[in-house]
Amino acid sequence: MNYYFNKTIKGTFEEVIKKVTEALKEEGFGILTEIDIKETLKKKLDVDFKKYKILGACNPPFAHKALVVEDKIGTMLPCNVIVQELEPGTIEVAAVNPMASMQAVNNEELHKIASQITAMLEDVIKKL
Repeated sequence: MNYYFNKTIKGTFEEVIKKVTEALKEEGFGILTEIDIKETLKKKLDVDFKKYKILGACNPPFAHKALVVEDKIGTMLPCNVIVQELEPGTIEVAAVNPMASMQAVNNEELHKIASQITAMLEDVIKKL
């Protein structure tokens, strides 16, 4: 089982960020965090890096269900989605596979929730 789903699409980095955010919203996810890796690495290490953002996506009803059945699952939230520029006009989007990341947790109820979230994130990637 792969730990992520991905798709490479054409467009500008900014256009793809907008498309990803809208596709996540359609599936009930909001963006809780946005980490600009390019900016952070420049600021902290003075190195140049490609355009790369980590979007921390959360579906509140499912996050609540997961936290109720497994109170330490917050260590694995939110669901990260990355957007990176492979070359100008070619952007890769990848989302974590919740089923892969939850394998270490022995909780059948959590696995059911993770399965639903997995399907939703797969749909987001497929629709891009």
